[in-house]
Amino acid sequence: MRTCTNAELEDLPQLDWLDVAPKMQRGFRGAIERVMESLDGFHLSREECSQLANAEGEDLLGLLVAADLLRNEIAGNIVTYVVNRNINFTNICFVGCKFCAFSRGPRESDTYFLDPQQVAEKAVQAWELGATEVCIQGGLPRGLPPLYYRDILRAVKSAVPGMHIHAFSPMEITFGIELTGMSLRDYLTMLRDNGLGTLPGTAAEILDDEVRHVLSRNKLSTAQWKEVISTAHSCGIRTTSTLMYGHIETPEHWVNQLLLLRGIQDQTGGFTEFVPLGFIHNNTLLFHQGLSRSGPTLAEHLKIHALARFVLAGAINNIQVSWVKLNSKLSQLCLQAGANDYGGTLVEENISREAGATAGQYTSPEEFQPLIRQIGRIPA
Repeated sequence: MRTCTNAELEDLPQLDWLDVAPKMQRGFRGAIERVMESLDGFHLSREECSQLANAEGEDLLGLLVAADLLRNEIAGNIVTYVVNRNINFTNICFVGCKFCAFSRGPRESDTYFLDPQQVAEKAVQAWELGATEVCIQGGLPRGLPPLYYRDILRAVKSAVPGMHIHAFSPMEITFGIELTGMSLRDYLTMLRDNGLGTLPGTAAEILDDEVRHVLSRNKLSTAQWKEVISTAHSCGIRTTSTLMYGHIETPEHWVNQLLLLRGIQDQTGGFTEFVPLGFIHNNTLLFHQGLSRSGPTLAEHLKIHALARFVLAGAINNIQVSWVKLNSKLSQLCLQAGANDYGGTLVEENISREAGATAGQYTSPEEFQPLIRQIGRIPA
């Protein structure tokens, strides 16, 4: 099977299904058409999912074109985004993830730590700029006050009652439980009752413990991630879902994770969206120790968004591009390969920037809108 050139992939918006479909392998095309007719990825077998994940040449072009058609049927022509602000309350962290260039040891010169009132002040600034959401996450420092996460929620809600708080990864939730000695359900209920709106489904990376051991041996396990997410859903706290690609994982890991997420969604209905996160390699130990490849290829960027559209169809129907990890043109291409959501404006994005991302720390609504309209879609 031949490999598509970058030029072919960049010409994706000019391709027509009627032209590419006859060139695809019959069984591959049949699997795709079954989902296009039913609008439900439930009808794909694991083997068929694997075939889609390993698509090359004409099959890959067909998958990408079909994903855009499926997106139009399921999510329509609107591209959504939220005006929000990232607040990373500290960069001090003991976990030691090899893919992270954001964290610092406690004695480094450029460490910082915000108290709850300082976090609230940033939320007020965001509200005044038109934000409706703050995304609050940070490093895990030793000696954190046991109820620090609760106190952040109280401070933000007291200062800006109308602000939606999207906060605390499953790793932070696990840390909060260790600090307080509370049960998972009681801890999540306490956070919900103090203003937590939704939970980021980050700290997932690849939900395979062998891979996780290489990426970050101190991080929570796959089983712990699933337990936090499922319990949050049962407490009425909806979450996003994520997958980090372009490092040491294989297409089989993509398939396993997407099917795992689909299984959770079938049970709880609590996922709001799926967000593929491209690995930014430049400043990371994982890359400099020779453990990973140098981030995703163009084909991988497009394929993971298209694959997610098919496997998750009928279960998680919002597929988001993480623009901060992509450039403007690439984020537009991903929106034309199955995605329908542009994420948030992300005032003060730090984590991807520290790893070497060059897309910037902020995209204003005035910049989002023309990027969406240029590809014939409607911003909302």
